[in-house]
Amino acid sequence: MIMVLALAASIHAGAQSQSEEYLAAKRALHRGLTVKEWNTDARNKTRWMDHQTTYDAEGRKVEEIEYTQYGQKWRETYEYGENDRIVKEVVYNEKDKPSLIRKYEYNADGRKLRQYNYTPDGRLQTTKVFEYTIAQ
Repeated sequence: MIMVLALAASIHAGAQSQSEEYLAAKRALHRGLTVKEWNTDARNKTRWMDHQTTYDAEGRKVEEIEYTQYGQKWRETYEYGENDRIVKEVVYNEKDKPSLIRKYEYNADGRKLRQYNYTPDGRLQTTKVFEYTIAQ
């Protein structure tokens, strides 16, 4: 039994290390990057921005905006805490006014534990609890 637990811990540590290396490489590619996605109407060749994603100097996504032909559909900003985990997201509506605030708690291995959803004026609306089960 102890041998099985040691093997499982070593596999988990190896997977976590690979995952961290992958994320570090991905972030390096995104440092200071802004990605714009454009749509073009096939009939009248009208072009408009569809989506924009902005990354900070560390390569973390800090803002995402979805557009329609007529302007902003929604915008979301991200704040990071310990271990570069998202701790807060603010969702803005088409008028660029906050419509939802999400805050996160993580467990010891870095997985989301709880998500708290707040109204723009700071009142708690709902709480989501994340449960992780390993298939046997």
